[in-house]
Amino acid sequence: METQKIEAFDVVGISIRTTNKNQQAAKDIPALWERFISESITEKIPNKISDDVYCIYTEYESDHTQPYTVILGCKVKSLEDIPKGMVSKKIATTEYQKFTAKGNLREGIIYDKWLEIWNTDLNRKFTSDFEIYKEKSMNPNGAEVDIFIAVEN
Repeated sequence: METQKIEAFDVVGISIRTTNKNQQAAKDIPALWERFISESITEKIPNKISDDVYCIYTEYESDHTQPYTVILGCKVKSLEDIPKGMVSKKIATTEYQKFTAKGNLREGIIYDKWLEIWNTDLNRKFTSDFEIYKEKSMNPNGAEVDIFIAVEN
């Protein structure tokens, strides 16, 4: 598997603190997506570069078994204007391992890909990992979502 360097970028969106213990994230993350969609958060983010949606996993207490923060938002040109109720996050330049989930979003392809990632022997950094929902992910039956995992070089 090859790694790729991704330059630093900024994201603005909404967030939730969660954990994978007791299937809590399986409740919290869909609820965050529901809020993101129902409140048209994408339309409210100033200075965004595109409508691609980033799902950031960050602020890990240690690893994926401990609490972490999930941010749903968009990449922005600047962090000067952050709407009330939203958060910002600067993602540092780092090396990432890319995974791609393909198939029906309703059949848990993202969760299944994360299970695969959790069971690899990647030398993860546990800084910020993210999924990108671009045009290819808009067809829920034939979606393609890229997942980037921060790794040590």
